[in-house]
Amino acid sequence: MLSRGERFIKSLNDGRSVLLEGERIEGLASHPAFKGTLETITRLFNMLDDPNEKENVGYKLPGRKSYVHNSFLVPYTLEGLQKRSMAFHYWSKETHGMMSRLSDYARSMITGWYAARKELGKLDPHFESKITAYYTEARDQDLFLTTAIVDPQIDRSSGLEDTRVAQRFLHIVRETNDGIILRGAKMIATGAPYTHDFIISSFLEFKPEQAKHAHVLIVPANSRGLHIVCRESFADRRKNDHILSSRYEEMDSVLFFDDVFVPWERVLLHDNAEKVLALRANKTANSLAFHQNIVRYVAKLEFVTGITFAVAEAIGVNEYLHIQEKLGELLIQIDTIKALVIASEVQAKLDESGVLVPELSYIHTARNIGTRFYPRALEILQQIGGGGFVQVPSKFEDFFGVNSNHMHHYFEGKTVSAEKKVQLFKLAWDLIGSPLGSRHELYERFYAGDPVRAYAKQYCESDQTSFTEPIWRLLRESSK
Repeated sequence: MLSRGERFIKSLNDGRSVLLEGERIEGLASHPAFKGTLETITRLFNMLDDPNEKENVGYKLPGRKSYVHNSFLVPYTLEGLQKRSMAFHYWSKETHGMMSRLSDYARSMITGWYAARKELGKLDPHFESKITAYYTEARDQDLFLTTAIVDPQIDRSSGLEDTRVAQRFLHIVRETNDGIILRGAKMIATGAPYTHDFIISSFLEFKPEQAKHAHVLIVPANSRGLHIVCRESFADRRKNDHILSSRYEEMDSVLFFDDVFVPWERVLLHDNAEKVLALRANKTANSLAFHQNIVRYVAKLEFVTGITFAVAEAIGVNEYLHIQEKLGELLIQIDTIKALVIASEVQAKLDESGVLVPELSYIHTARNIGTRFYPRALEILQQIGGGGFVQVPSKFEDFFGVNSNHMHHYFEGKTVSAEKKVQLFKLAWDLIGSPLGSRHELYERFYAGDPVRAYAKQYCESDQTSFTEPIWRLLRESSK
């Protein structure tokens, strides 16, 4: 009998079109660009069947023996919300926060829409039945999900009034009795080559006359005419020299829709810009999905901090005051995000559907400052390790070659052997200097959208009067 992870791997042999370096990839699981990543995902999926792990990441449905992932759990109590948080924590710790699109984010979006199905049913009479059917399918079949909501960068100085832009943005070209036909492109689909389904939407606020671009869809990865075009792979098979790149390379892709058919049951909303905006703004779905973001982020900051502490100790600089200040800053980062996670859970409130949702204001704050925390954390690591990062030998195996005596003599650290020090610095370099590391810094800056707009939005949506009224009241009182 196949394990859950093995079934996931087998399910990817479904005829999907994955393009890398100009070639269509056959056998994802054995391809060097995906092998390490899929081994990691397989291990995570198998946690649901592990007697020692399944309670931490999953829950059991009534009348069933097997467990399903907690990202599908609808929380009506604080206990339910914390079970979700625990699952996010375990998967994130297992991958050191380096894999941000492990399906639990997109699954949480689907779970949120399902939980709010009665309320959202006001947008479309068929929405409730569609999301209920899909939620059940995704949950029971362990579907891997990801999102593709960014439109291609054609000409940001022009809008959809420019036909050059409009024709390349994903749009409906035809409706049939059975569904819709799509043409255009979407980016940036992280995890696209090994997802089962894409949640398709857009960041843009479409005008009524741009309705053919306004939709929320669930599109199977093996849809005919859908091409998953991968960026250059950052995977590296040398596990001793590239510990992160060999295990956690989340592939990013652009999706080309060449007249792709989507059946009506997978079309959640379409042809109505106002309703699409309302669905995207749904508090239940956003709270549950964004909650996963910040739980995962704690694990990543802890990982960077652990590496930085180890580097400081290994080269004997952790006793210097200016270094301690920087190390303390990393701890402050962690505690700040942790506190916001806790606050979002403790101050969770029941929404209109009776679902206990985390407080979004704290989640938005964590996501926003996170765009600045991570680059700063990497900067601190760079400042502490300095030139040591570019002084390590090309291969870890050099320790066992012709210059092994010199290697052990000249690469030794204060508290660790030469072998361990080089291994540590190679790990750190994978985080700050490798293509994978550069991708992660870019990702953490922009995964939540434009950080400038995000900060401004937090101000615009705040209760500004609660801050300004005490000031005006004090001035009125002082003038009497």
